[in-house]
Amino acid sequence: MLQTALKFDLKVPPEGRIELRVPFPSGSHVTVFVVEEPAERFDDLLAAAESSLDFWDNPLDDEDWNHA
Repeated sequence: MLQTALKFDLKVPPEGRIELRVPFPSGSHVTVFVVEEPAERFDDLLAAAESSLDFWDNPLDDEDWNHA
């Protein structure tokens, strides 16, 4: 069964109430997960770590380690 997932990045107002408009027909049953975003964002560190994986793909280094 194909399901549609939506993500909303919102700031909770002082009264603590959030209303969303969703593209589902009236009367549809939905499941809502509410997760607080951490205060610190690590997107820059994650991007740096993912972009640095090519360092480990080095045939010359592999050859040296395989014969050590």
